[in-house]
Amino acid sequence: MKLYITLFLVFGTFLVRGQQSSTITGSVTNGENEPAAFSNIYINELNRGASANEEGYFELRNIPPGKYTLVVSELGYTTQKHTVTVREGHSLNLDFQLEESVTALQTVEVIGRKEKSYKNTTSFIGAKAEIALKDLPQAVSYATKELIADQGVMRVGDIVKNFSGVNQNTFYDDIIIRGYRINGSSNTQLLNGMRTSTGFWKQPLANYLERVEVLKGPASALFGNASPGGVINRVTKKPLDEERHSISFSTGSFNTLRALADFTGPLTKDKSLLYRINIGYEDANNFRDLQFDKNLVIAPSVSFLPTDKTRVNFDLIYNTSKSRLDRGQSVFKDDLYSTPVSMALSAANDYLNEETYIITMALNHKFTDFLSFSASYIRTGYSEDLLEHRGANRYAVDENGEDIPDKIAMQVFQRKRKRFIDNLSTFFNAKFRTGILEHSLVTGYDYAQEELPRGGSQLQANGYRNATNDSIFTTYDPANKHLYLLDPETGNPVPNVPHFDLTNPVNSQQIKDISKYIYTEREFGPNFYNSHGVYVQDQISWDKLKVLLGLRYEYYTDKLNYTRENEESVHQEALLPRVGVTYSITDNINLYGTYVQGFEPQNASNMDPNLGGPFDPLESNMVEFGGKSTWFNGKMDATLAVYRIEQKNTLYAQAGTDVLAQVGKDRSRGIELDLNGRIFPNWSISASYSFIEAEIIEDADGNRTGIQKPNTPKHQGNLWTRYNITHGPLKDLGIGFGSNFVTERVLQQNSAQTIPGYTILNGALYYTVNKFTLQLNINNIADKTHWVGGYDYIRLFPGTPRNWLLTVGYSF
Repeated sequence: MKLYITLFLVFGTFLVRGQQSSTITGSVTNGENEPAAFSNIYINELNRGASANEEGYFELRNIPPGKYTLVVSELGYTTQKHTVTVREGHSLNLDFQLEESVTALQTVEVIGRKEKSYKNTTSFIGAKAEIALKDLPQAVSYATKELIADQGVMRVGDIVKNFSGVNQNTFYDDIIIRGYRINGSSNTQLLNGMRTSTGFWKQPLANYLERVEVLKGPASALFGNASPGGVINRVTKKPLDEERHSISFSTGSFNTLRALADFTGPLTKDKSLLYRINIGYEDANNFRDLQFDKNLVIAPSVSFLPTDKTRVNFDLIYNTSKSRLDRGQSVFKDDLYSTPVSMALSAANDYLNEETYIITMALNHKFTDFLSFSASYIRTGYSEDLLEHRGANRYAVDENGEDIPDKIAMQVFQRKRKRFIDNLSTFFNAKFRTGILEHSLVTGYDYAQEELPRGGSQLQANGYRNATNDSIFTTYDPANKHLYLLDPETGNPVPNVPHFDLTNPVNSQQIKDISKYIYTEREFGPNFYNSHGVYVQDQISWDKLKVLLGLRYEYYTDKLNYTRENEESVHQEALLPRVGVTYSITDNINLYGTYVQGFEPQNASNMDPNLGGPFDPLESNMVEFGGKSTWFNGKMDATLAVYRIEQKNTLYAQAGTDVLAQVGKDRSRGIELDLNGRIFPNWSISASYSFIEAEIIEDADGNRTGIQKPNTPKHQGNLWTRYNITHGPLKDLGIGFGSNFVTERVLQQNSAQTIPGYTILNGALYYTVNKFTLQLNINNIADKTHWVGGYDYIRLFPGTPRNWLLTVGYSF
């Protein structure tokens, strides 16, 4: 028996030795002899690889004996292939030096970004095709997925705090850029450069985004209808031609539970078919009373590259959300600190159910090395099912019509509606020379439409009860109080919906019997509009000088009384030029200047002659000068911009009437600075600062107000930095620190009311063990009471108090 055991052990020892594997280690540097941080090392025959760390060091374990092709690559450098032989039980140590390459840029964003830092080198948003950001004669702020992940944020409203001149306006998908407001329902936000909508009320999860970027200033010459402040572009994660998988789980303040997954790689051996799928689930409460969010996001993406001349991409984003709609904090009249920031006016039986899908298909085909064609189509579907108790935007009144400072007049909405958006973009891109000049010519056609179909409708309960029948008055008139139902104890008019008592919020937030209210009906739709745009744009290059010339013709149609017998088409049009110049002073410093025009058409309902219409579109223009530079061997980008934006044709209601007059004019001018990248391989930074002077220079009476535009701070800034310890007993530990500050702002609907400036401090710790990452984020460390925006003291939007989030991630 002992003999058998001995033979078994000996045989096992030889078997193990026979299966011994080896390790390949080494380092990768670039042409500057700097570490090629996060470069990729891949073994073709084993279909697996690894990424170098911040110092360019890599390690491939458990490599069986054999002869292999080792592929070394990094974005912006020539890919290298090396044949290596791995012998049994022996390890290899190899060093590689990559050479910078000038590669042809994509015209459709099909293959995903491989960079793993706070820096992004190129964008599609500024020129309808990929362009180096340093060559774009317009300011762009951005946040990469690495910065987003390090800060532990999941909403665009939190991400834009990293951008100069950009800030939140409310809790919603509602942003201020250079003093001008855009929101998720305006159909001027972009997804992969295509017009879409997010639904406005709730900000979707951002786990499927590669980056968020803002093109500053009017973008109508590229996209048609657009805000003069700029456009936000959400860039989705695209498939990669290498295997990358990650999952993470988070928990934290307000009973937050979050689970995320990201899988990508080739589906075929020749890498002609690539896939990526992002999944996100969130179940979280809120620091605000009764508020919660339950979200599920599924975002698959497939790229098909049948040849080196043809690329096709398909994206789907499906998001379902269950929550309550939070209309903000109300305070005692003129007393900003009189109620807790947690107080919300919702009732326990309120709900907001939203469902969104976005389908994108993109095709790019190269006829020759100098001529290509691109076509993209995006379809957005959105549905809303809402019940909400909310303030009626005023205080309750007593029998004399005087405000009751501790009670809010209430109203109730029950609403269902749907929205469908289609956007088609087609263009040719031609590269050619005329003498000493190089041209990159883009000419194309865009079509966009939005439809609210039949069935969208709302029941609304508000106002005060009639004394004689089951009807209501929308407002209270003390001169005719005998017409109103009066409270026998107080003599005050009886509201249709009970007032919210700021002194007893618990009672006011209980389940309400909505059958007791008297409702009025309102239609939402059917509505329809479309726009056609044709454009031509040429980037002309000569030595160190680049000139960007563009011209777009936009034809906008809105259907008044859509699908009814008296349907009428309302047309508006615009011719929109764009001129930009970039000059390279040195290899790492570019100066630029630009002039662009923008427009926003008036809604068809504003064309009613009874309201003073028809009206001209809003018209805007911008002049901007600046500089862009790279530092630390190309690892850090900096942009400095000085601009002036003017907009005219703003509508104002005439005193005491519903009649509108197109007499308004406003202006925004300022200075912005953005920094993104790495100082050292293990030290990353993102920082921004802006000074904005945004004011109405001509109001309804033709007077200059001198008042800063609502929710626009004159000064704001951001800093976020991460440092990874690479040596010593604290090796693999990372430390993050950040701060945001804004100065005092006036509110939307009451320029006499302001919200104070604030400075918020945030921090993070990171620890990596093999493929596991442990991350702890602590936000608003000093627990600073602050407000991110507001309309007035009845609708304030407080910032989140001190909170924490613990995340465990695994990459494989």
